[in-house]
Amino acid sequence: MTLIKSISGIRGTVGGHPGDNLTPLDIVKFVSAYATWLKQGLGKPKARIVLGRDARISGDMYAKLVSATLIGLGHDVIHIGLATTPTTEIAVTAEQADGGIILTASHNPKQWNALKLLNNRGEFLSDKDGKQVLALAEKEDFLYAEVDDLGQVIEKDYTQHHIDSVLKLPLVRREAIAKANLRVVVDAVNSVGGIAIPRLLKALGVEDIIELNCEPSGQFAHNPEPIPENLTQISAKMKEAGAHLGIVVDPDVDRLALISENGEMFGEEYTLVTVADYVLKHTPGNTVSNLSSSRALRDVTEKYGQQYTAAAVGEVNVVAKMKETSAVIGGEGNGGVIYPASHYGRDALVGVALFLSHYVAESKTMTALKKDYPPYFISKNKITLSPGMDVDAILQGLKQKYAGEKVTDIDGVKIDFPQGWVHLRKSNTEPIIRIYSEAPDETSANRLAEEVIAVAKELM
Repeated sequence: MTLIKSISGIRGTVGGHPGDNLTPLDIVKFVSAYATWLKQGLGKPKARIVLGRDARISGDMYAKLVSATLIGLGHDVIHIGLATTPTTEIAVTAEQADGGIILTASHNPKQWNALKLLNNRGEFLSDKDGKQVLALAEKEDFLYAEVDDLGQVIEKDYTQHHIDSVLKLPLVRREAIAKANLRVVVDAVNSVGGIAIPRLLKALGVEDIIELNCEPSGQFAHNPEPIPENLTQISAKMKEAGAHLGIVVDPDVDRLALISENGEMFGEEYTLVTVADYVLKHTPGNTVSNLSSSRALRDVTEKYGQQYTAAAVGEVNVVAKMKETSAVIGGEGNGGVIYPASHYGRDALVGVALFLSHYVAESKTMTALKKDYPPYFISKNKITLSPGMDVDAILQGLKQKYAGEKVTDIDGVKIDFPQGWVHLRKSNTEPIIRIYSEAPDETSANRLAEEVIAVAKELM
C-alpha cells in the first residue's frame, strides 16, 4: 500500500491506514490544504472549484468527500461528474473558476486513485505551489466555514463543450474525416473514454465504431496502461473487423495509443510524432517533449527547420518549457498530446481529431503511414524500490560511470550515446525507478537498458 505526493498529484491505494494510503481521512486533509492555499492566494473567503472524476470504483465515494470538504471550507463546487482530465481542465477556464480537482490515478490499476490539482488556468500546479499545498497539509491548520457561509454545489456536464471546442480547431478536418468512411475500434478500458471518444468520433462523422470496454463501470477489463501486452483484445478485434485503425485511451483520457489495421501497435511514441508532423506542416514552430520521449520528434521538428527542446518528465514541466519556447505542439511520448491552440494539457480528444485529419489527408494505411517516420524502438523497464534505498546515490554513481558520454541531469539521469539513449528517474506515480532506453531497433534498445541496469544494481 502506498501514498505518493508529487507534481503528478497525491496518489495512493484505496484502504488501509491513513498516511500510508489514500484513505478518506487523507482525502479530507489534502483537499482542505488545497482549498486553504486557494483561499490564501485569492485573498477572499470563497472560491469556485471544478470537480471531475474518471470512472474508478472509488471515484464516487471520493468525489462526495471532496465536494463536502470544499463546501465545508466555504467554497462553491462546479461538479462535472464523469469527465476526462482534459475536459476538467477546459471546464476550469470556461467557468472562470479559481481552480480544479480531478479524481483519477491515470494509468494505475483500479485499487489506485489520486487528487490532481489545477490552478485557475486549468493547468497542474507548479512544483512551488504544490509544495505549499503539502506544507499546509502537514500543519493541518484549517479554518472551516460557519453554517451561514457554507458553499454550494452546481452540477454540469462539460463533455459536449469539450467536443465542440475540438471541432472548432482550424486544423480539424471534419468533412474529410466523414467522407473517408472509417471503421474504428475503440478500447476505453471501462472508464470515461467510453463516453467521450465514441461521442467525439460521431461528431467527426465516423459512423462505423466498434466499442470495446466502453461501459464506464470502473471495472477495468485489463491493466489500464495502454501498452502492447495489455491490448491483445483490441488487436484481435482489429483483424476480425477489418478496421482501419484502433483507438485506445487510459482511464482519464489524457493518453492516446493507436492500433494499425493489422492489429499491431502504431506505437505510443508515434502518436505525438505523427500529430506534430501534421501541425508543423500547417503551422511551423517549435516543439517540446520530455527526456523519456523518442528522438523521432526531434527529427521531424528539424525536418521543418524548427527547434526541438527536451523538458523534465511531468506535464507541468513540459507545459512550462512549451511556454518558454513558444512551442506550437508538444507532449509526452506516452501518447500525451499538448496542443496550445486548444489548451495546455495532454488531451486524447484533441489527439484523435488531429491524427484523423492527418490520416485521411495522407490516404495511407496505418502501417504505411508509420514508415514515414524515423524508426526507433523504446524499451521500458523498471527497478522496484526497497525502503531506505538511496536513489540519489545510485544516479550519482551512474553519472560518474558514464561521464564520458553526454549526460543530462535535470530529471534523474539521461545518458545519450551516439546510437541511442538511456534515461533513469524515480517515478512520480509508483515506488520504482523507471528505465527507458531507445535505439534504432529492439535488440539494441534492450542491450543498452541491460547494460545500464546492471551498473545501477551494482550501485545499490
